[in-house]
Amino acid sequence: MAKANNIKKKDTHTISMLVANKPGVLVRVALVFARRGYNIDALVVSPSVNPRYSRMTITAKGDPDTLDQIIKQASKLIDMIHAEEHSDIDAVHCELALLKLKATAANKTVIAKLARKFHVRIVNESKEAVIIEQTGTTEELDEFEGLLKKHNIIEMVRSGKLVMAKGKEST
Repeated sequence: MAKANNIKKKDTHTISMLVANKPGVLVRVALVFARRGYNIDALVVSPSVNPRYSRMTITAKGDPDTLDQIIKQASKLIDMIHAEEHSDIDAVHCELALLKLKATAANKTVIAKLARKFHVRIVNESKEAVIIEQTGTTEELDEFEGLLKKHNIIEMVRSGKLVMAKGKEST
């Protein structure tokens, strides 16, 4: 089992791209991945500090050599400013999840017990449901989701991974 997890982790890639904030850029980037047979597992697009540019963070699984070709091809796109893969060593990785659970005393107790360890907070509470927010690494979100499966998750939404290079290095 440990070997399978290592292979999965090794073949999961996080790519950050700085692109011109223009219509059609996202489609062109996605086509570069599709042409090489890479499926995008998660995609986050947001404005950068400079409103002329957007930041894309793409998470995908696959062969590292193919990924290198994708980054090289994407770097040649007209509206691409910068594209780079980031590891856990050179960057901070974070993800956000919203989970809706049936509002029961048992569920509230579990949430309270796990809140500190898993960076969880209640963002909405009604008689029928509790919505909680969790931030952390993909592994932390996966682990927390696994623990909550037996507590009747009604709905879940995850942001996809965000990444920022450590130190003075530009993402």
